[in-house]
Amino acid sequence: MTFIKDDFLLETPQAEELYHGYAEKMPIIDYHNHLSPEHIANDHQFKNLTEAWLKDDHYKWRAMRAWGIDEAYVTGNASDGEKFQKWAETVPHTLRNPLYHWTHLELERYFGIRDLLTGKNAGRIYEDTKEQLQEKSHSASGLLQQFNVEVVCTTDDPIENLEHHRSAAQKDTLPKMLPTFRPDKVYAIEDNSAYRTYLERLGEVSGTRIVTYQDLIEALKKRMLFFHEQGCRLSDHGLEQLYYFELNSYNIETIFGKLMNGHSLEIEEIHYFRFETLVHLCREYHKLGWVQQFHLGALRNTNRRKFTQLGPDTGFDSIGDFPQAINLAKFLNTLENTGQLGKTILYNLNPALNEIFATMVGNFNDGSVRGKMQMGSGWWYNDQLEGMERQMNAISNMGLLSCFVGMLTDSRSFLSFPRHEYFRRLLCNMLGNDIKKGLMPNDLEYIGNLVRDICYRNAKAYFNFKDN
Repeated sequence: MTFIKDDFLLETPQAEELYHGYAEKMPIIDYHNHLSPEHIANDHQFKNLTEAWLKDDHYKWRAMRAWGIDEAYVTGNASDGEKFQKWAETVPHTLRNPLYHWTHLELERYFGIRDLLTGKNAGRIYEDTKEQLQEKSHSASGLLQQFNVEVVCTTDDPIENLEHHRSAAQKDTLPKMLPTFRPDKVYAIEDNSAYRTYLERLGEVSGTRIVTYQDLIEALKKRMLFFHEQGCRLSDHGLEQLYYFELNSYNIETIFGKLMNGHSLEIEEIHYFRFETLVHLCREYHKLGWVQQFHLGALRNTNRRKFTQLGPDTGFDSIGDFPQAINLAKFLNTLENTGQLGKTILYNLNPALNEIFATMVGNFNDGSVRGKMQMGSGWWYNDQLEGMERQMNAISNMGLLSCFVGMLTDSRSFLSFPRHEYFRRLLCNMLGNDIKKGLMPNDLEYIGNLVRDICYRNAKAYFNFKDN
């Protein structure tokens, strides 16, 4: 039987009251994830737990490889049943990894399965869940509704036509699905042949003939307006670090001309192109009233052989040790100097830098918006028990936890929403322990309202989604 009881992660009576009385039933605004818009719009029915749970989940893939599972059962040609069997055999050995908690939370919350998953009961659980996944309650939207999800913000390239978002809007699909503008490929200029191919597509969808750098900026403005019309209120960027230069240190049109003519670029030219392009984008986000997000610090595609075989986002990325503070401050200051720094969320992947990020956001609050500058929730390798606690402690010690916009899934799986429950339990446990120690007043209604703000109300006010 499961070890997950009503008081899971809740160590005090105060924590239990805060969670069950204030946090548990709050709606969810999942403002950053990688869910399939097509699956949401078409209310996809998953054929089995492998499709719903294991496909595209590189957290699980890394664990399976570590346990010695052959790649055929991870991303290869083994059957769905065989892949699930190998995952089930791995699960008992994930103790103290967050996967152990998440796995059993997800099995219980979505399927009512309280048994611990092992290789021995894998077949039965696979068949039981397969039956449930054919029910309306376990379709794509059904799974989201089970967790009271109000809004999901997908992650979308500027060239996307957002057909599934438009379709979902016409159907009044629940939860509300909104796009997020993710322009990483706009400044991924290391391979100029691939980049020119991308620009051709961007030019087509924007109705712009891209010959000069200014043409590129105009095309992006058109795409941002299109996204805005579809309800987009966020942008997102995945970067190792932000770069800073004095504007016009290089002639951007000269760099762009070299790109278009197939000439190789110096590393500083690549970094400058990224810097100036991001400045242009951020100024437009400010004009539109969007929230801009920066996910910083991932060292990606470290295993070249596996990258060649399997491509990106397959489980071969890690925490990087990139310098962040100086250029991050100067980049934000470039926008602040002209009054064009909008609401910003900074996600830090290297926990050694938590206090740097927590103090950085405080440098650029200006009183215009409550919590305008945010240190984002524990991201990727930090969305686990200690990582979430470290992130919340950094915010508390260096800023205002009361302004925090809370948790997100950052997931490709429709079964990942118990991560919100996990976060909420940890938040309530942290506050409950403080009450017990006499560090906070024993006023559960007062502290409970703080909990509700962090779980839902802060995000609802901060993102200001249209008609939401």
